Amino acid sequence: MTGAARPVLVVAEQLDASADMVVDQLNRRDVPVIRFDVATFPQQLTLTAAHAAGEAGWSGILDDGRRTARLEDVRAIYWRRPGRPLIADTVPEPYRAWAQNQADAALLNVLAALPGVVWINNPHADRVAAHKPQQLVAATRCGLTVPRSLITNDPAAARGFAKQIDAPLICKPVLGGRLPIEEGRALMVATHHVDPIDFDDSIRLTAHYFQETVEKDFEVRLVAVGDQVFCGTLHTTSAQAATDWRTDYEHIEYGTITVPDDIATAVRRFLAYYGIVFGSFDFAVTPQGEWVFFENNPAGTWAWVENRTGLPIAAAHADYLQGVTE
Repeated sequence: MTGAARPVLVVAEQLDASADMVVDQLNRRDVPVIRFDVATFPQQLTLTAAHAAGEAGWSGILDDGRRTARLEDVRAIYWRRPGRPLIADTVPEPYRAWAQNQADAALLNVLAALPGVVWINNPHADRVAAHKPQQLVAATRCGLTVPRSLITNDPAAARGFAKQIDAPLICKPVLGGRLPIEEGRALMVATHHVDPIDFDDSIRLTAHYFQETVEKDFEVRLVAVGDQVFCGTLHTTSAQAATDWRTDYEHIEYGTITVPDDIATAVRRFLAYYGIVFGSFDFAVTPQGEWVFFENNPAGTWAWVENRTGLPIAAAHADYLQGVTE
């Protein structure tokens, strides 16, 4: 099969604007695409993979009922927040959970074992890269400035940290995600300001992630794809948005900014540290012009950045997946 005909697998939920935009870019370039959600496996998606002695990788087919890809022809995989396999209701527990784990491991690990395939991002590396406490260490090693932070379930340690900082504090989740509160509804635990006066024994109930409040001129969502970096700016116009812009989209003004060379270099080092090629980085820029790293989401959203600013982020994804280099 010629290079032009080799397919890209786009593995994402059906409703994912970022995946839609990448597929559109690949279609414009006549690059074959098979898009599916892991949730369709094994009930709608069929995998047949074989490995023989002496072979360099797995061979076989992936069939979604409309299109088929030969595993040995796959050139790249865009792995973006897919669901988990859905097992038929006819399989009772505990076998259903067992079957789900089997399906999950089989599909992911067969794809991960394909030689010479380009990934955004390989989920094995992605999972490690998502750990926030380690990110602060990696960011520091790579030359980025980070806020002073404390993770604890000890009220006395929290009070001591507050006294040491002697400035406003925020509390944020160690692990992202939403809490299901009702059918079809979810609650996001947002970053919020805390008052040390209120610190009590309830801190012992779980781990708390405290950070010094960083004075912001504006915030940045920096999107890195391979060696390319794109920066959307967020100027917030409400106190709520200034604390966590995800809680008040109505009070954000969007723009762009050129990434300073030292920040771009540090971000590339950060990606290399984890063995990933994509990340959605959150920074604050202080009134003095200092860039302060908060966190990186290795599967973070970026469609809104392109839609608000016109930055060619989807095209950069397609370049990387297609194998186009500058």
